[in-house]
Amino acid sequence: MSIFIDKNTRLLIQGITGRDGSFHAKQMMEYGTQVVAGVTPGKGGQKFENKVPIFNTVAQAVKETGANATVIYVPPPFAADAIMEAADAGIPFIVAITEGVPVLDMTRVYPFVKERGARLLGPNCPGLISPGASNVGIIPGRICTPGPVGLVSRSGTLTYEVVYQLTRAGIGQTTCVGIGGDPINGTNFIDCLAAFERDSATTAVVMIGEIGGTDEQEAARFIKDKMKKPVVGFIAGQTAPPGRRMGHAGAIISGSAGTAAEKMQAFQENGVGVAKRPIDVVDLLKRAMRQER
Repeated sequence: MSIFIDKNTRLLIQGITGRDGSFHAKQMMEYGTQVVAGVTPGKGGQKFENKVPIFNTVAQAVKETGANATVIYVPPPFAADAIMEAADAGIPFIVAITEGVPVLDMTRVYPFVKERGARLLGPNCPGLISPGASNVGIIPGRICTPGPVGLVSRSGTLTYEVVYQLTRAGIGQTTCVGIGGDPINGTNFIDCLAAFERDSATTAVVMIGEIGGTDEQEAARFIKDKMKKPVVGFIAGQTAPPGRRMGHAGAIISGSAGTAAEKMQAFQENGVGVAKRPIDVVDLLKRAMRQER
C-alpha cells in the first residue's frame, strides 16, 4: 500500500503546457502515472503529447475525466487561485510544486482548502512518489524502489539524497513525501506520520527536518505518544548561523526553539534515532528495524 496516492490516482496537471509543467508531465507519464487531463486557460481542446486532453478549467477536466488529484506548476502570482480552483472543483488531493507563493496568499488558501475537505501538499515542495505505483511532482523515479519504509521531509534535495541512499542499501519505500519548507503549508509532519502509522505496508519511517519553527518538536512528541512503528530522523542546518535564512522561507532560527540542536534533542528525548549525516540514516534505520522484529 501507500499514502495519499496509488495506482488508482487519476492525475490532472495545472500548467501542463508551461516549461516546468510539460517537462515533468512527460516524466510522470513515462513513470506510469495515470495522467488523465491538463489545464491551461485558452488551450482547451488541444492534446498534450497527442494523448492527454487539455481543458480551460479544472471543473471541466474533473467532469470529463474523473480526475481525483492535481499537481500545480503555475507561476507564483497565480498559484493561490489555481489551488482554490482545484479545491472548488472537488479534487480531494492537491499538490502545489510552485515556489515563491506569497505567505499572505496562503493565509487565504489554507482555510479555503480545509473548508472544502481537500488535502493540500505544499506549496514549494517536490511532491510525492509511491514507487512502482504513481509519481506526482518532481521526485526522480529512478532513485526509488518499492519497499516497506515511509519517508517525509521538509527538504526536497535531502529527500532525493536519503531516498537514493536507502535504495542503494536495498531498502525500498512505500511513499516518499516532500511537505515543503514554507511558513504555511497544507500538510505537515504529523499528517504524514499518522498516515504512515495507519498504512499496513509501512513498517518504519524516516523523517527529515530542518531549522526554523517547532514542527519537528511537535512531531517528535506525536511519535512518542501515538506511533508504534520505529522512526529515525535527520535535521538539516546543523551549522546554520542564527538569524540567517537557510534555503526555505521557514528555515530561519529565531530563538532556541528553531535550532538544529534543540530539534535533535527533542528527537532523542522522544525515542527517535537522529543521524548526524544523511548517509547515517541507513544504519540507524537498519538498527531500528532489527529491534522492532
